[in-house]
Amino acid sequence: MPKSTAMIMTEPTARHWLMIATLGLVWGSTFMVIELALQGITPVWLTAGRILFAALLLGSLWAARGFRLFLGQPNWGMLVVLGCSNAVLPFLLISWGQQFVTSGFTGVSMAGTGLLVLPLAHFLIPGESMTKRRFLGFSIGFLGVATLIGAQAFDSTGSPLEPLGRAACLGAAACYAMSSILTRRLPAIDPVGLAASLLCIASVLIVPIAWVSEGPPPLPDRETLFWIAILGLLPTAAANYLRVLVIRSVGPTFMSLTSYQVPVWSVLLGAFFLGEPLPATLLLALGLILTGVCISQWGALKRLFSIR
Repeated sequence: MPKSTAMIMTEPTARHWLMIATLGLVWGSTFMVIELALQGITPVWLTAGRILFAALLLGSLWAARGFRLFLGQPNWGMLVVLGCSNAVLPFLLISWGQQFVTSGFTGVSMAGTGLLVLPLAHFLIPGESMTKRRFLGFSIGFLGVATLIGAQAFDSTGSPLEPLGRAACLGAAACYAMSSILTRRLPAIDPVGLAASLLCIASVLIVPIAWVSEGPPPLPDRETLFWIAILGLLPTAAANYLRVLVIRSVGPTFMSLTSYQVPVWSVLLGAFFLGEPLPATLLLALGLILTGVCISQWGALKRLFSIR
């Protein structure tokens, strides 16, 4: 194995479990905040705004640390590919695809990220073999998400562009899966520098796309700017930094457990803050998801809780 991809794989600790629980909560609340922000700004400029704000925040921290980045052999090409596949491309694919598909299909597509990571990690990441136990656990977790979302995941909008919309959503999930693999395969690198540089690259890419597709940037009101700042601070800047830490330390397969939490938090927060009804299948879905997590991560859980 080339030195540029060699990394020591550590076992998940209580800190890592807390990180993915936090990521699930933060990303699960994102859809609600996006809905509020879209009342005052167009979709692509919203994407550009949150990325720019996050790049400014992490970029400032990166500058204070002396712009540390590669700690060994550099790989700028992979960094540019990551800057696109980590945020810009999946954000755009989801924004475009959601015009023609149901929100339920989008949710199931994002949950499928974990299943996509398994074969990729098996062939590309040493120590991340796709065992029968892992595949069974992730499949049960995916079934739990499908149960939670219900029949609307398979409803048709009737749009002639629905097949392309579904392909776009699945493409976004594939982007997230591949970006997790590439993040793990990077050479030794400073985590703050990595998270900041990816957002800076994404900023350079997204602004011209937004300008061409939606014209000059609008002037949002204060409330919209507040929501953009929240999106930039939490689900973009802070969450991307945590994501980098998890993937670089315990690998993309463990990180992909987050994709099963996001729909659950989205449903719970929607019911609590927006008065949306809770589905009757919630407890069954939660049971399936937790069962899937326990099966796929049984070894890590045994070591964490010293189960004999």
